[in-house]
Amino acid sequence: MYVCLCNAVSDKAIKKSIAEGATTMRELYSEHCVGNQCGKCCKDVKGILNEELLKLADELLVKVA
Repeated sequence: MYVCLCNAVSDKAIKKSIAEGATTMRELYSEHCVGNQCGKCCKDVKGILNEELLKLADELLVKVA
């Protein structure tokens, strides 16, 4: 699904960037230019970022425990 129609950025592309180390909106903006046109995607991108970072944190906790 496209989260940024202006730049044709999908949720999969955002998730891939996060899996490869992106942890901030600024990093996602640098890589995908999300939010540089109309800005409507910022809320969705931020939601995906938060979800994926929480998943990564949970995975780390499971590994440590």
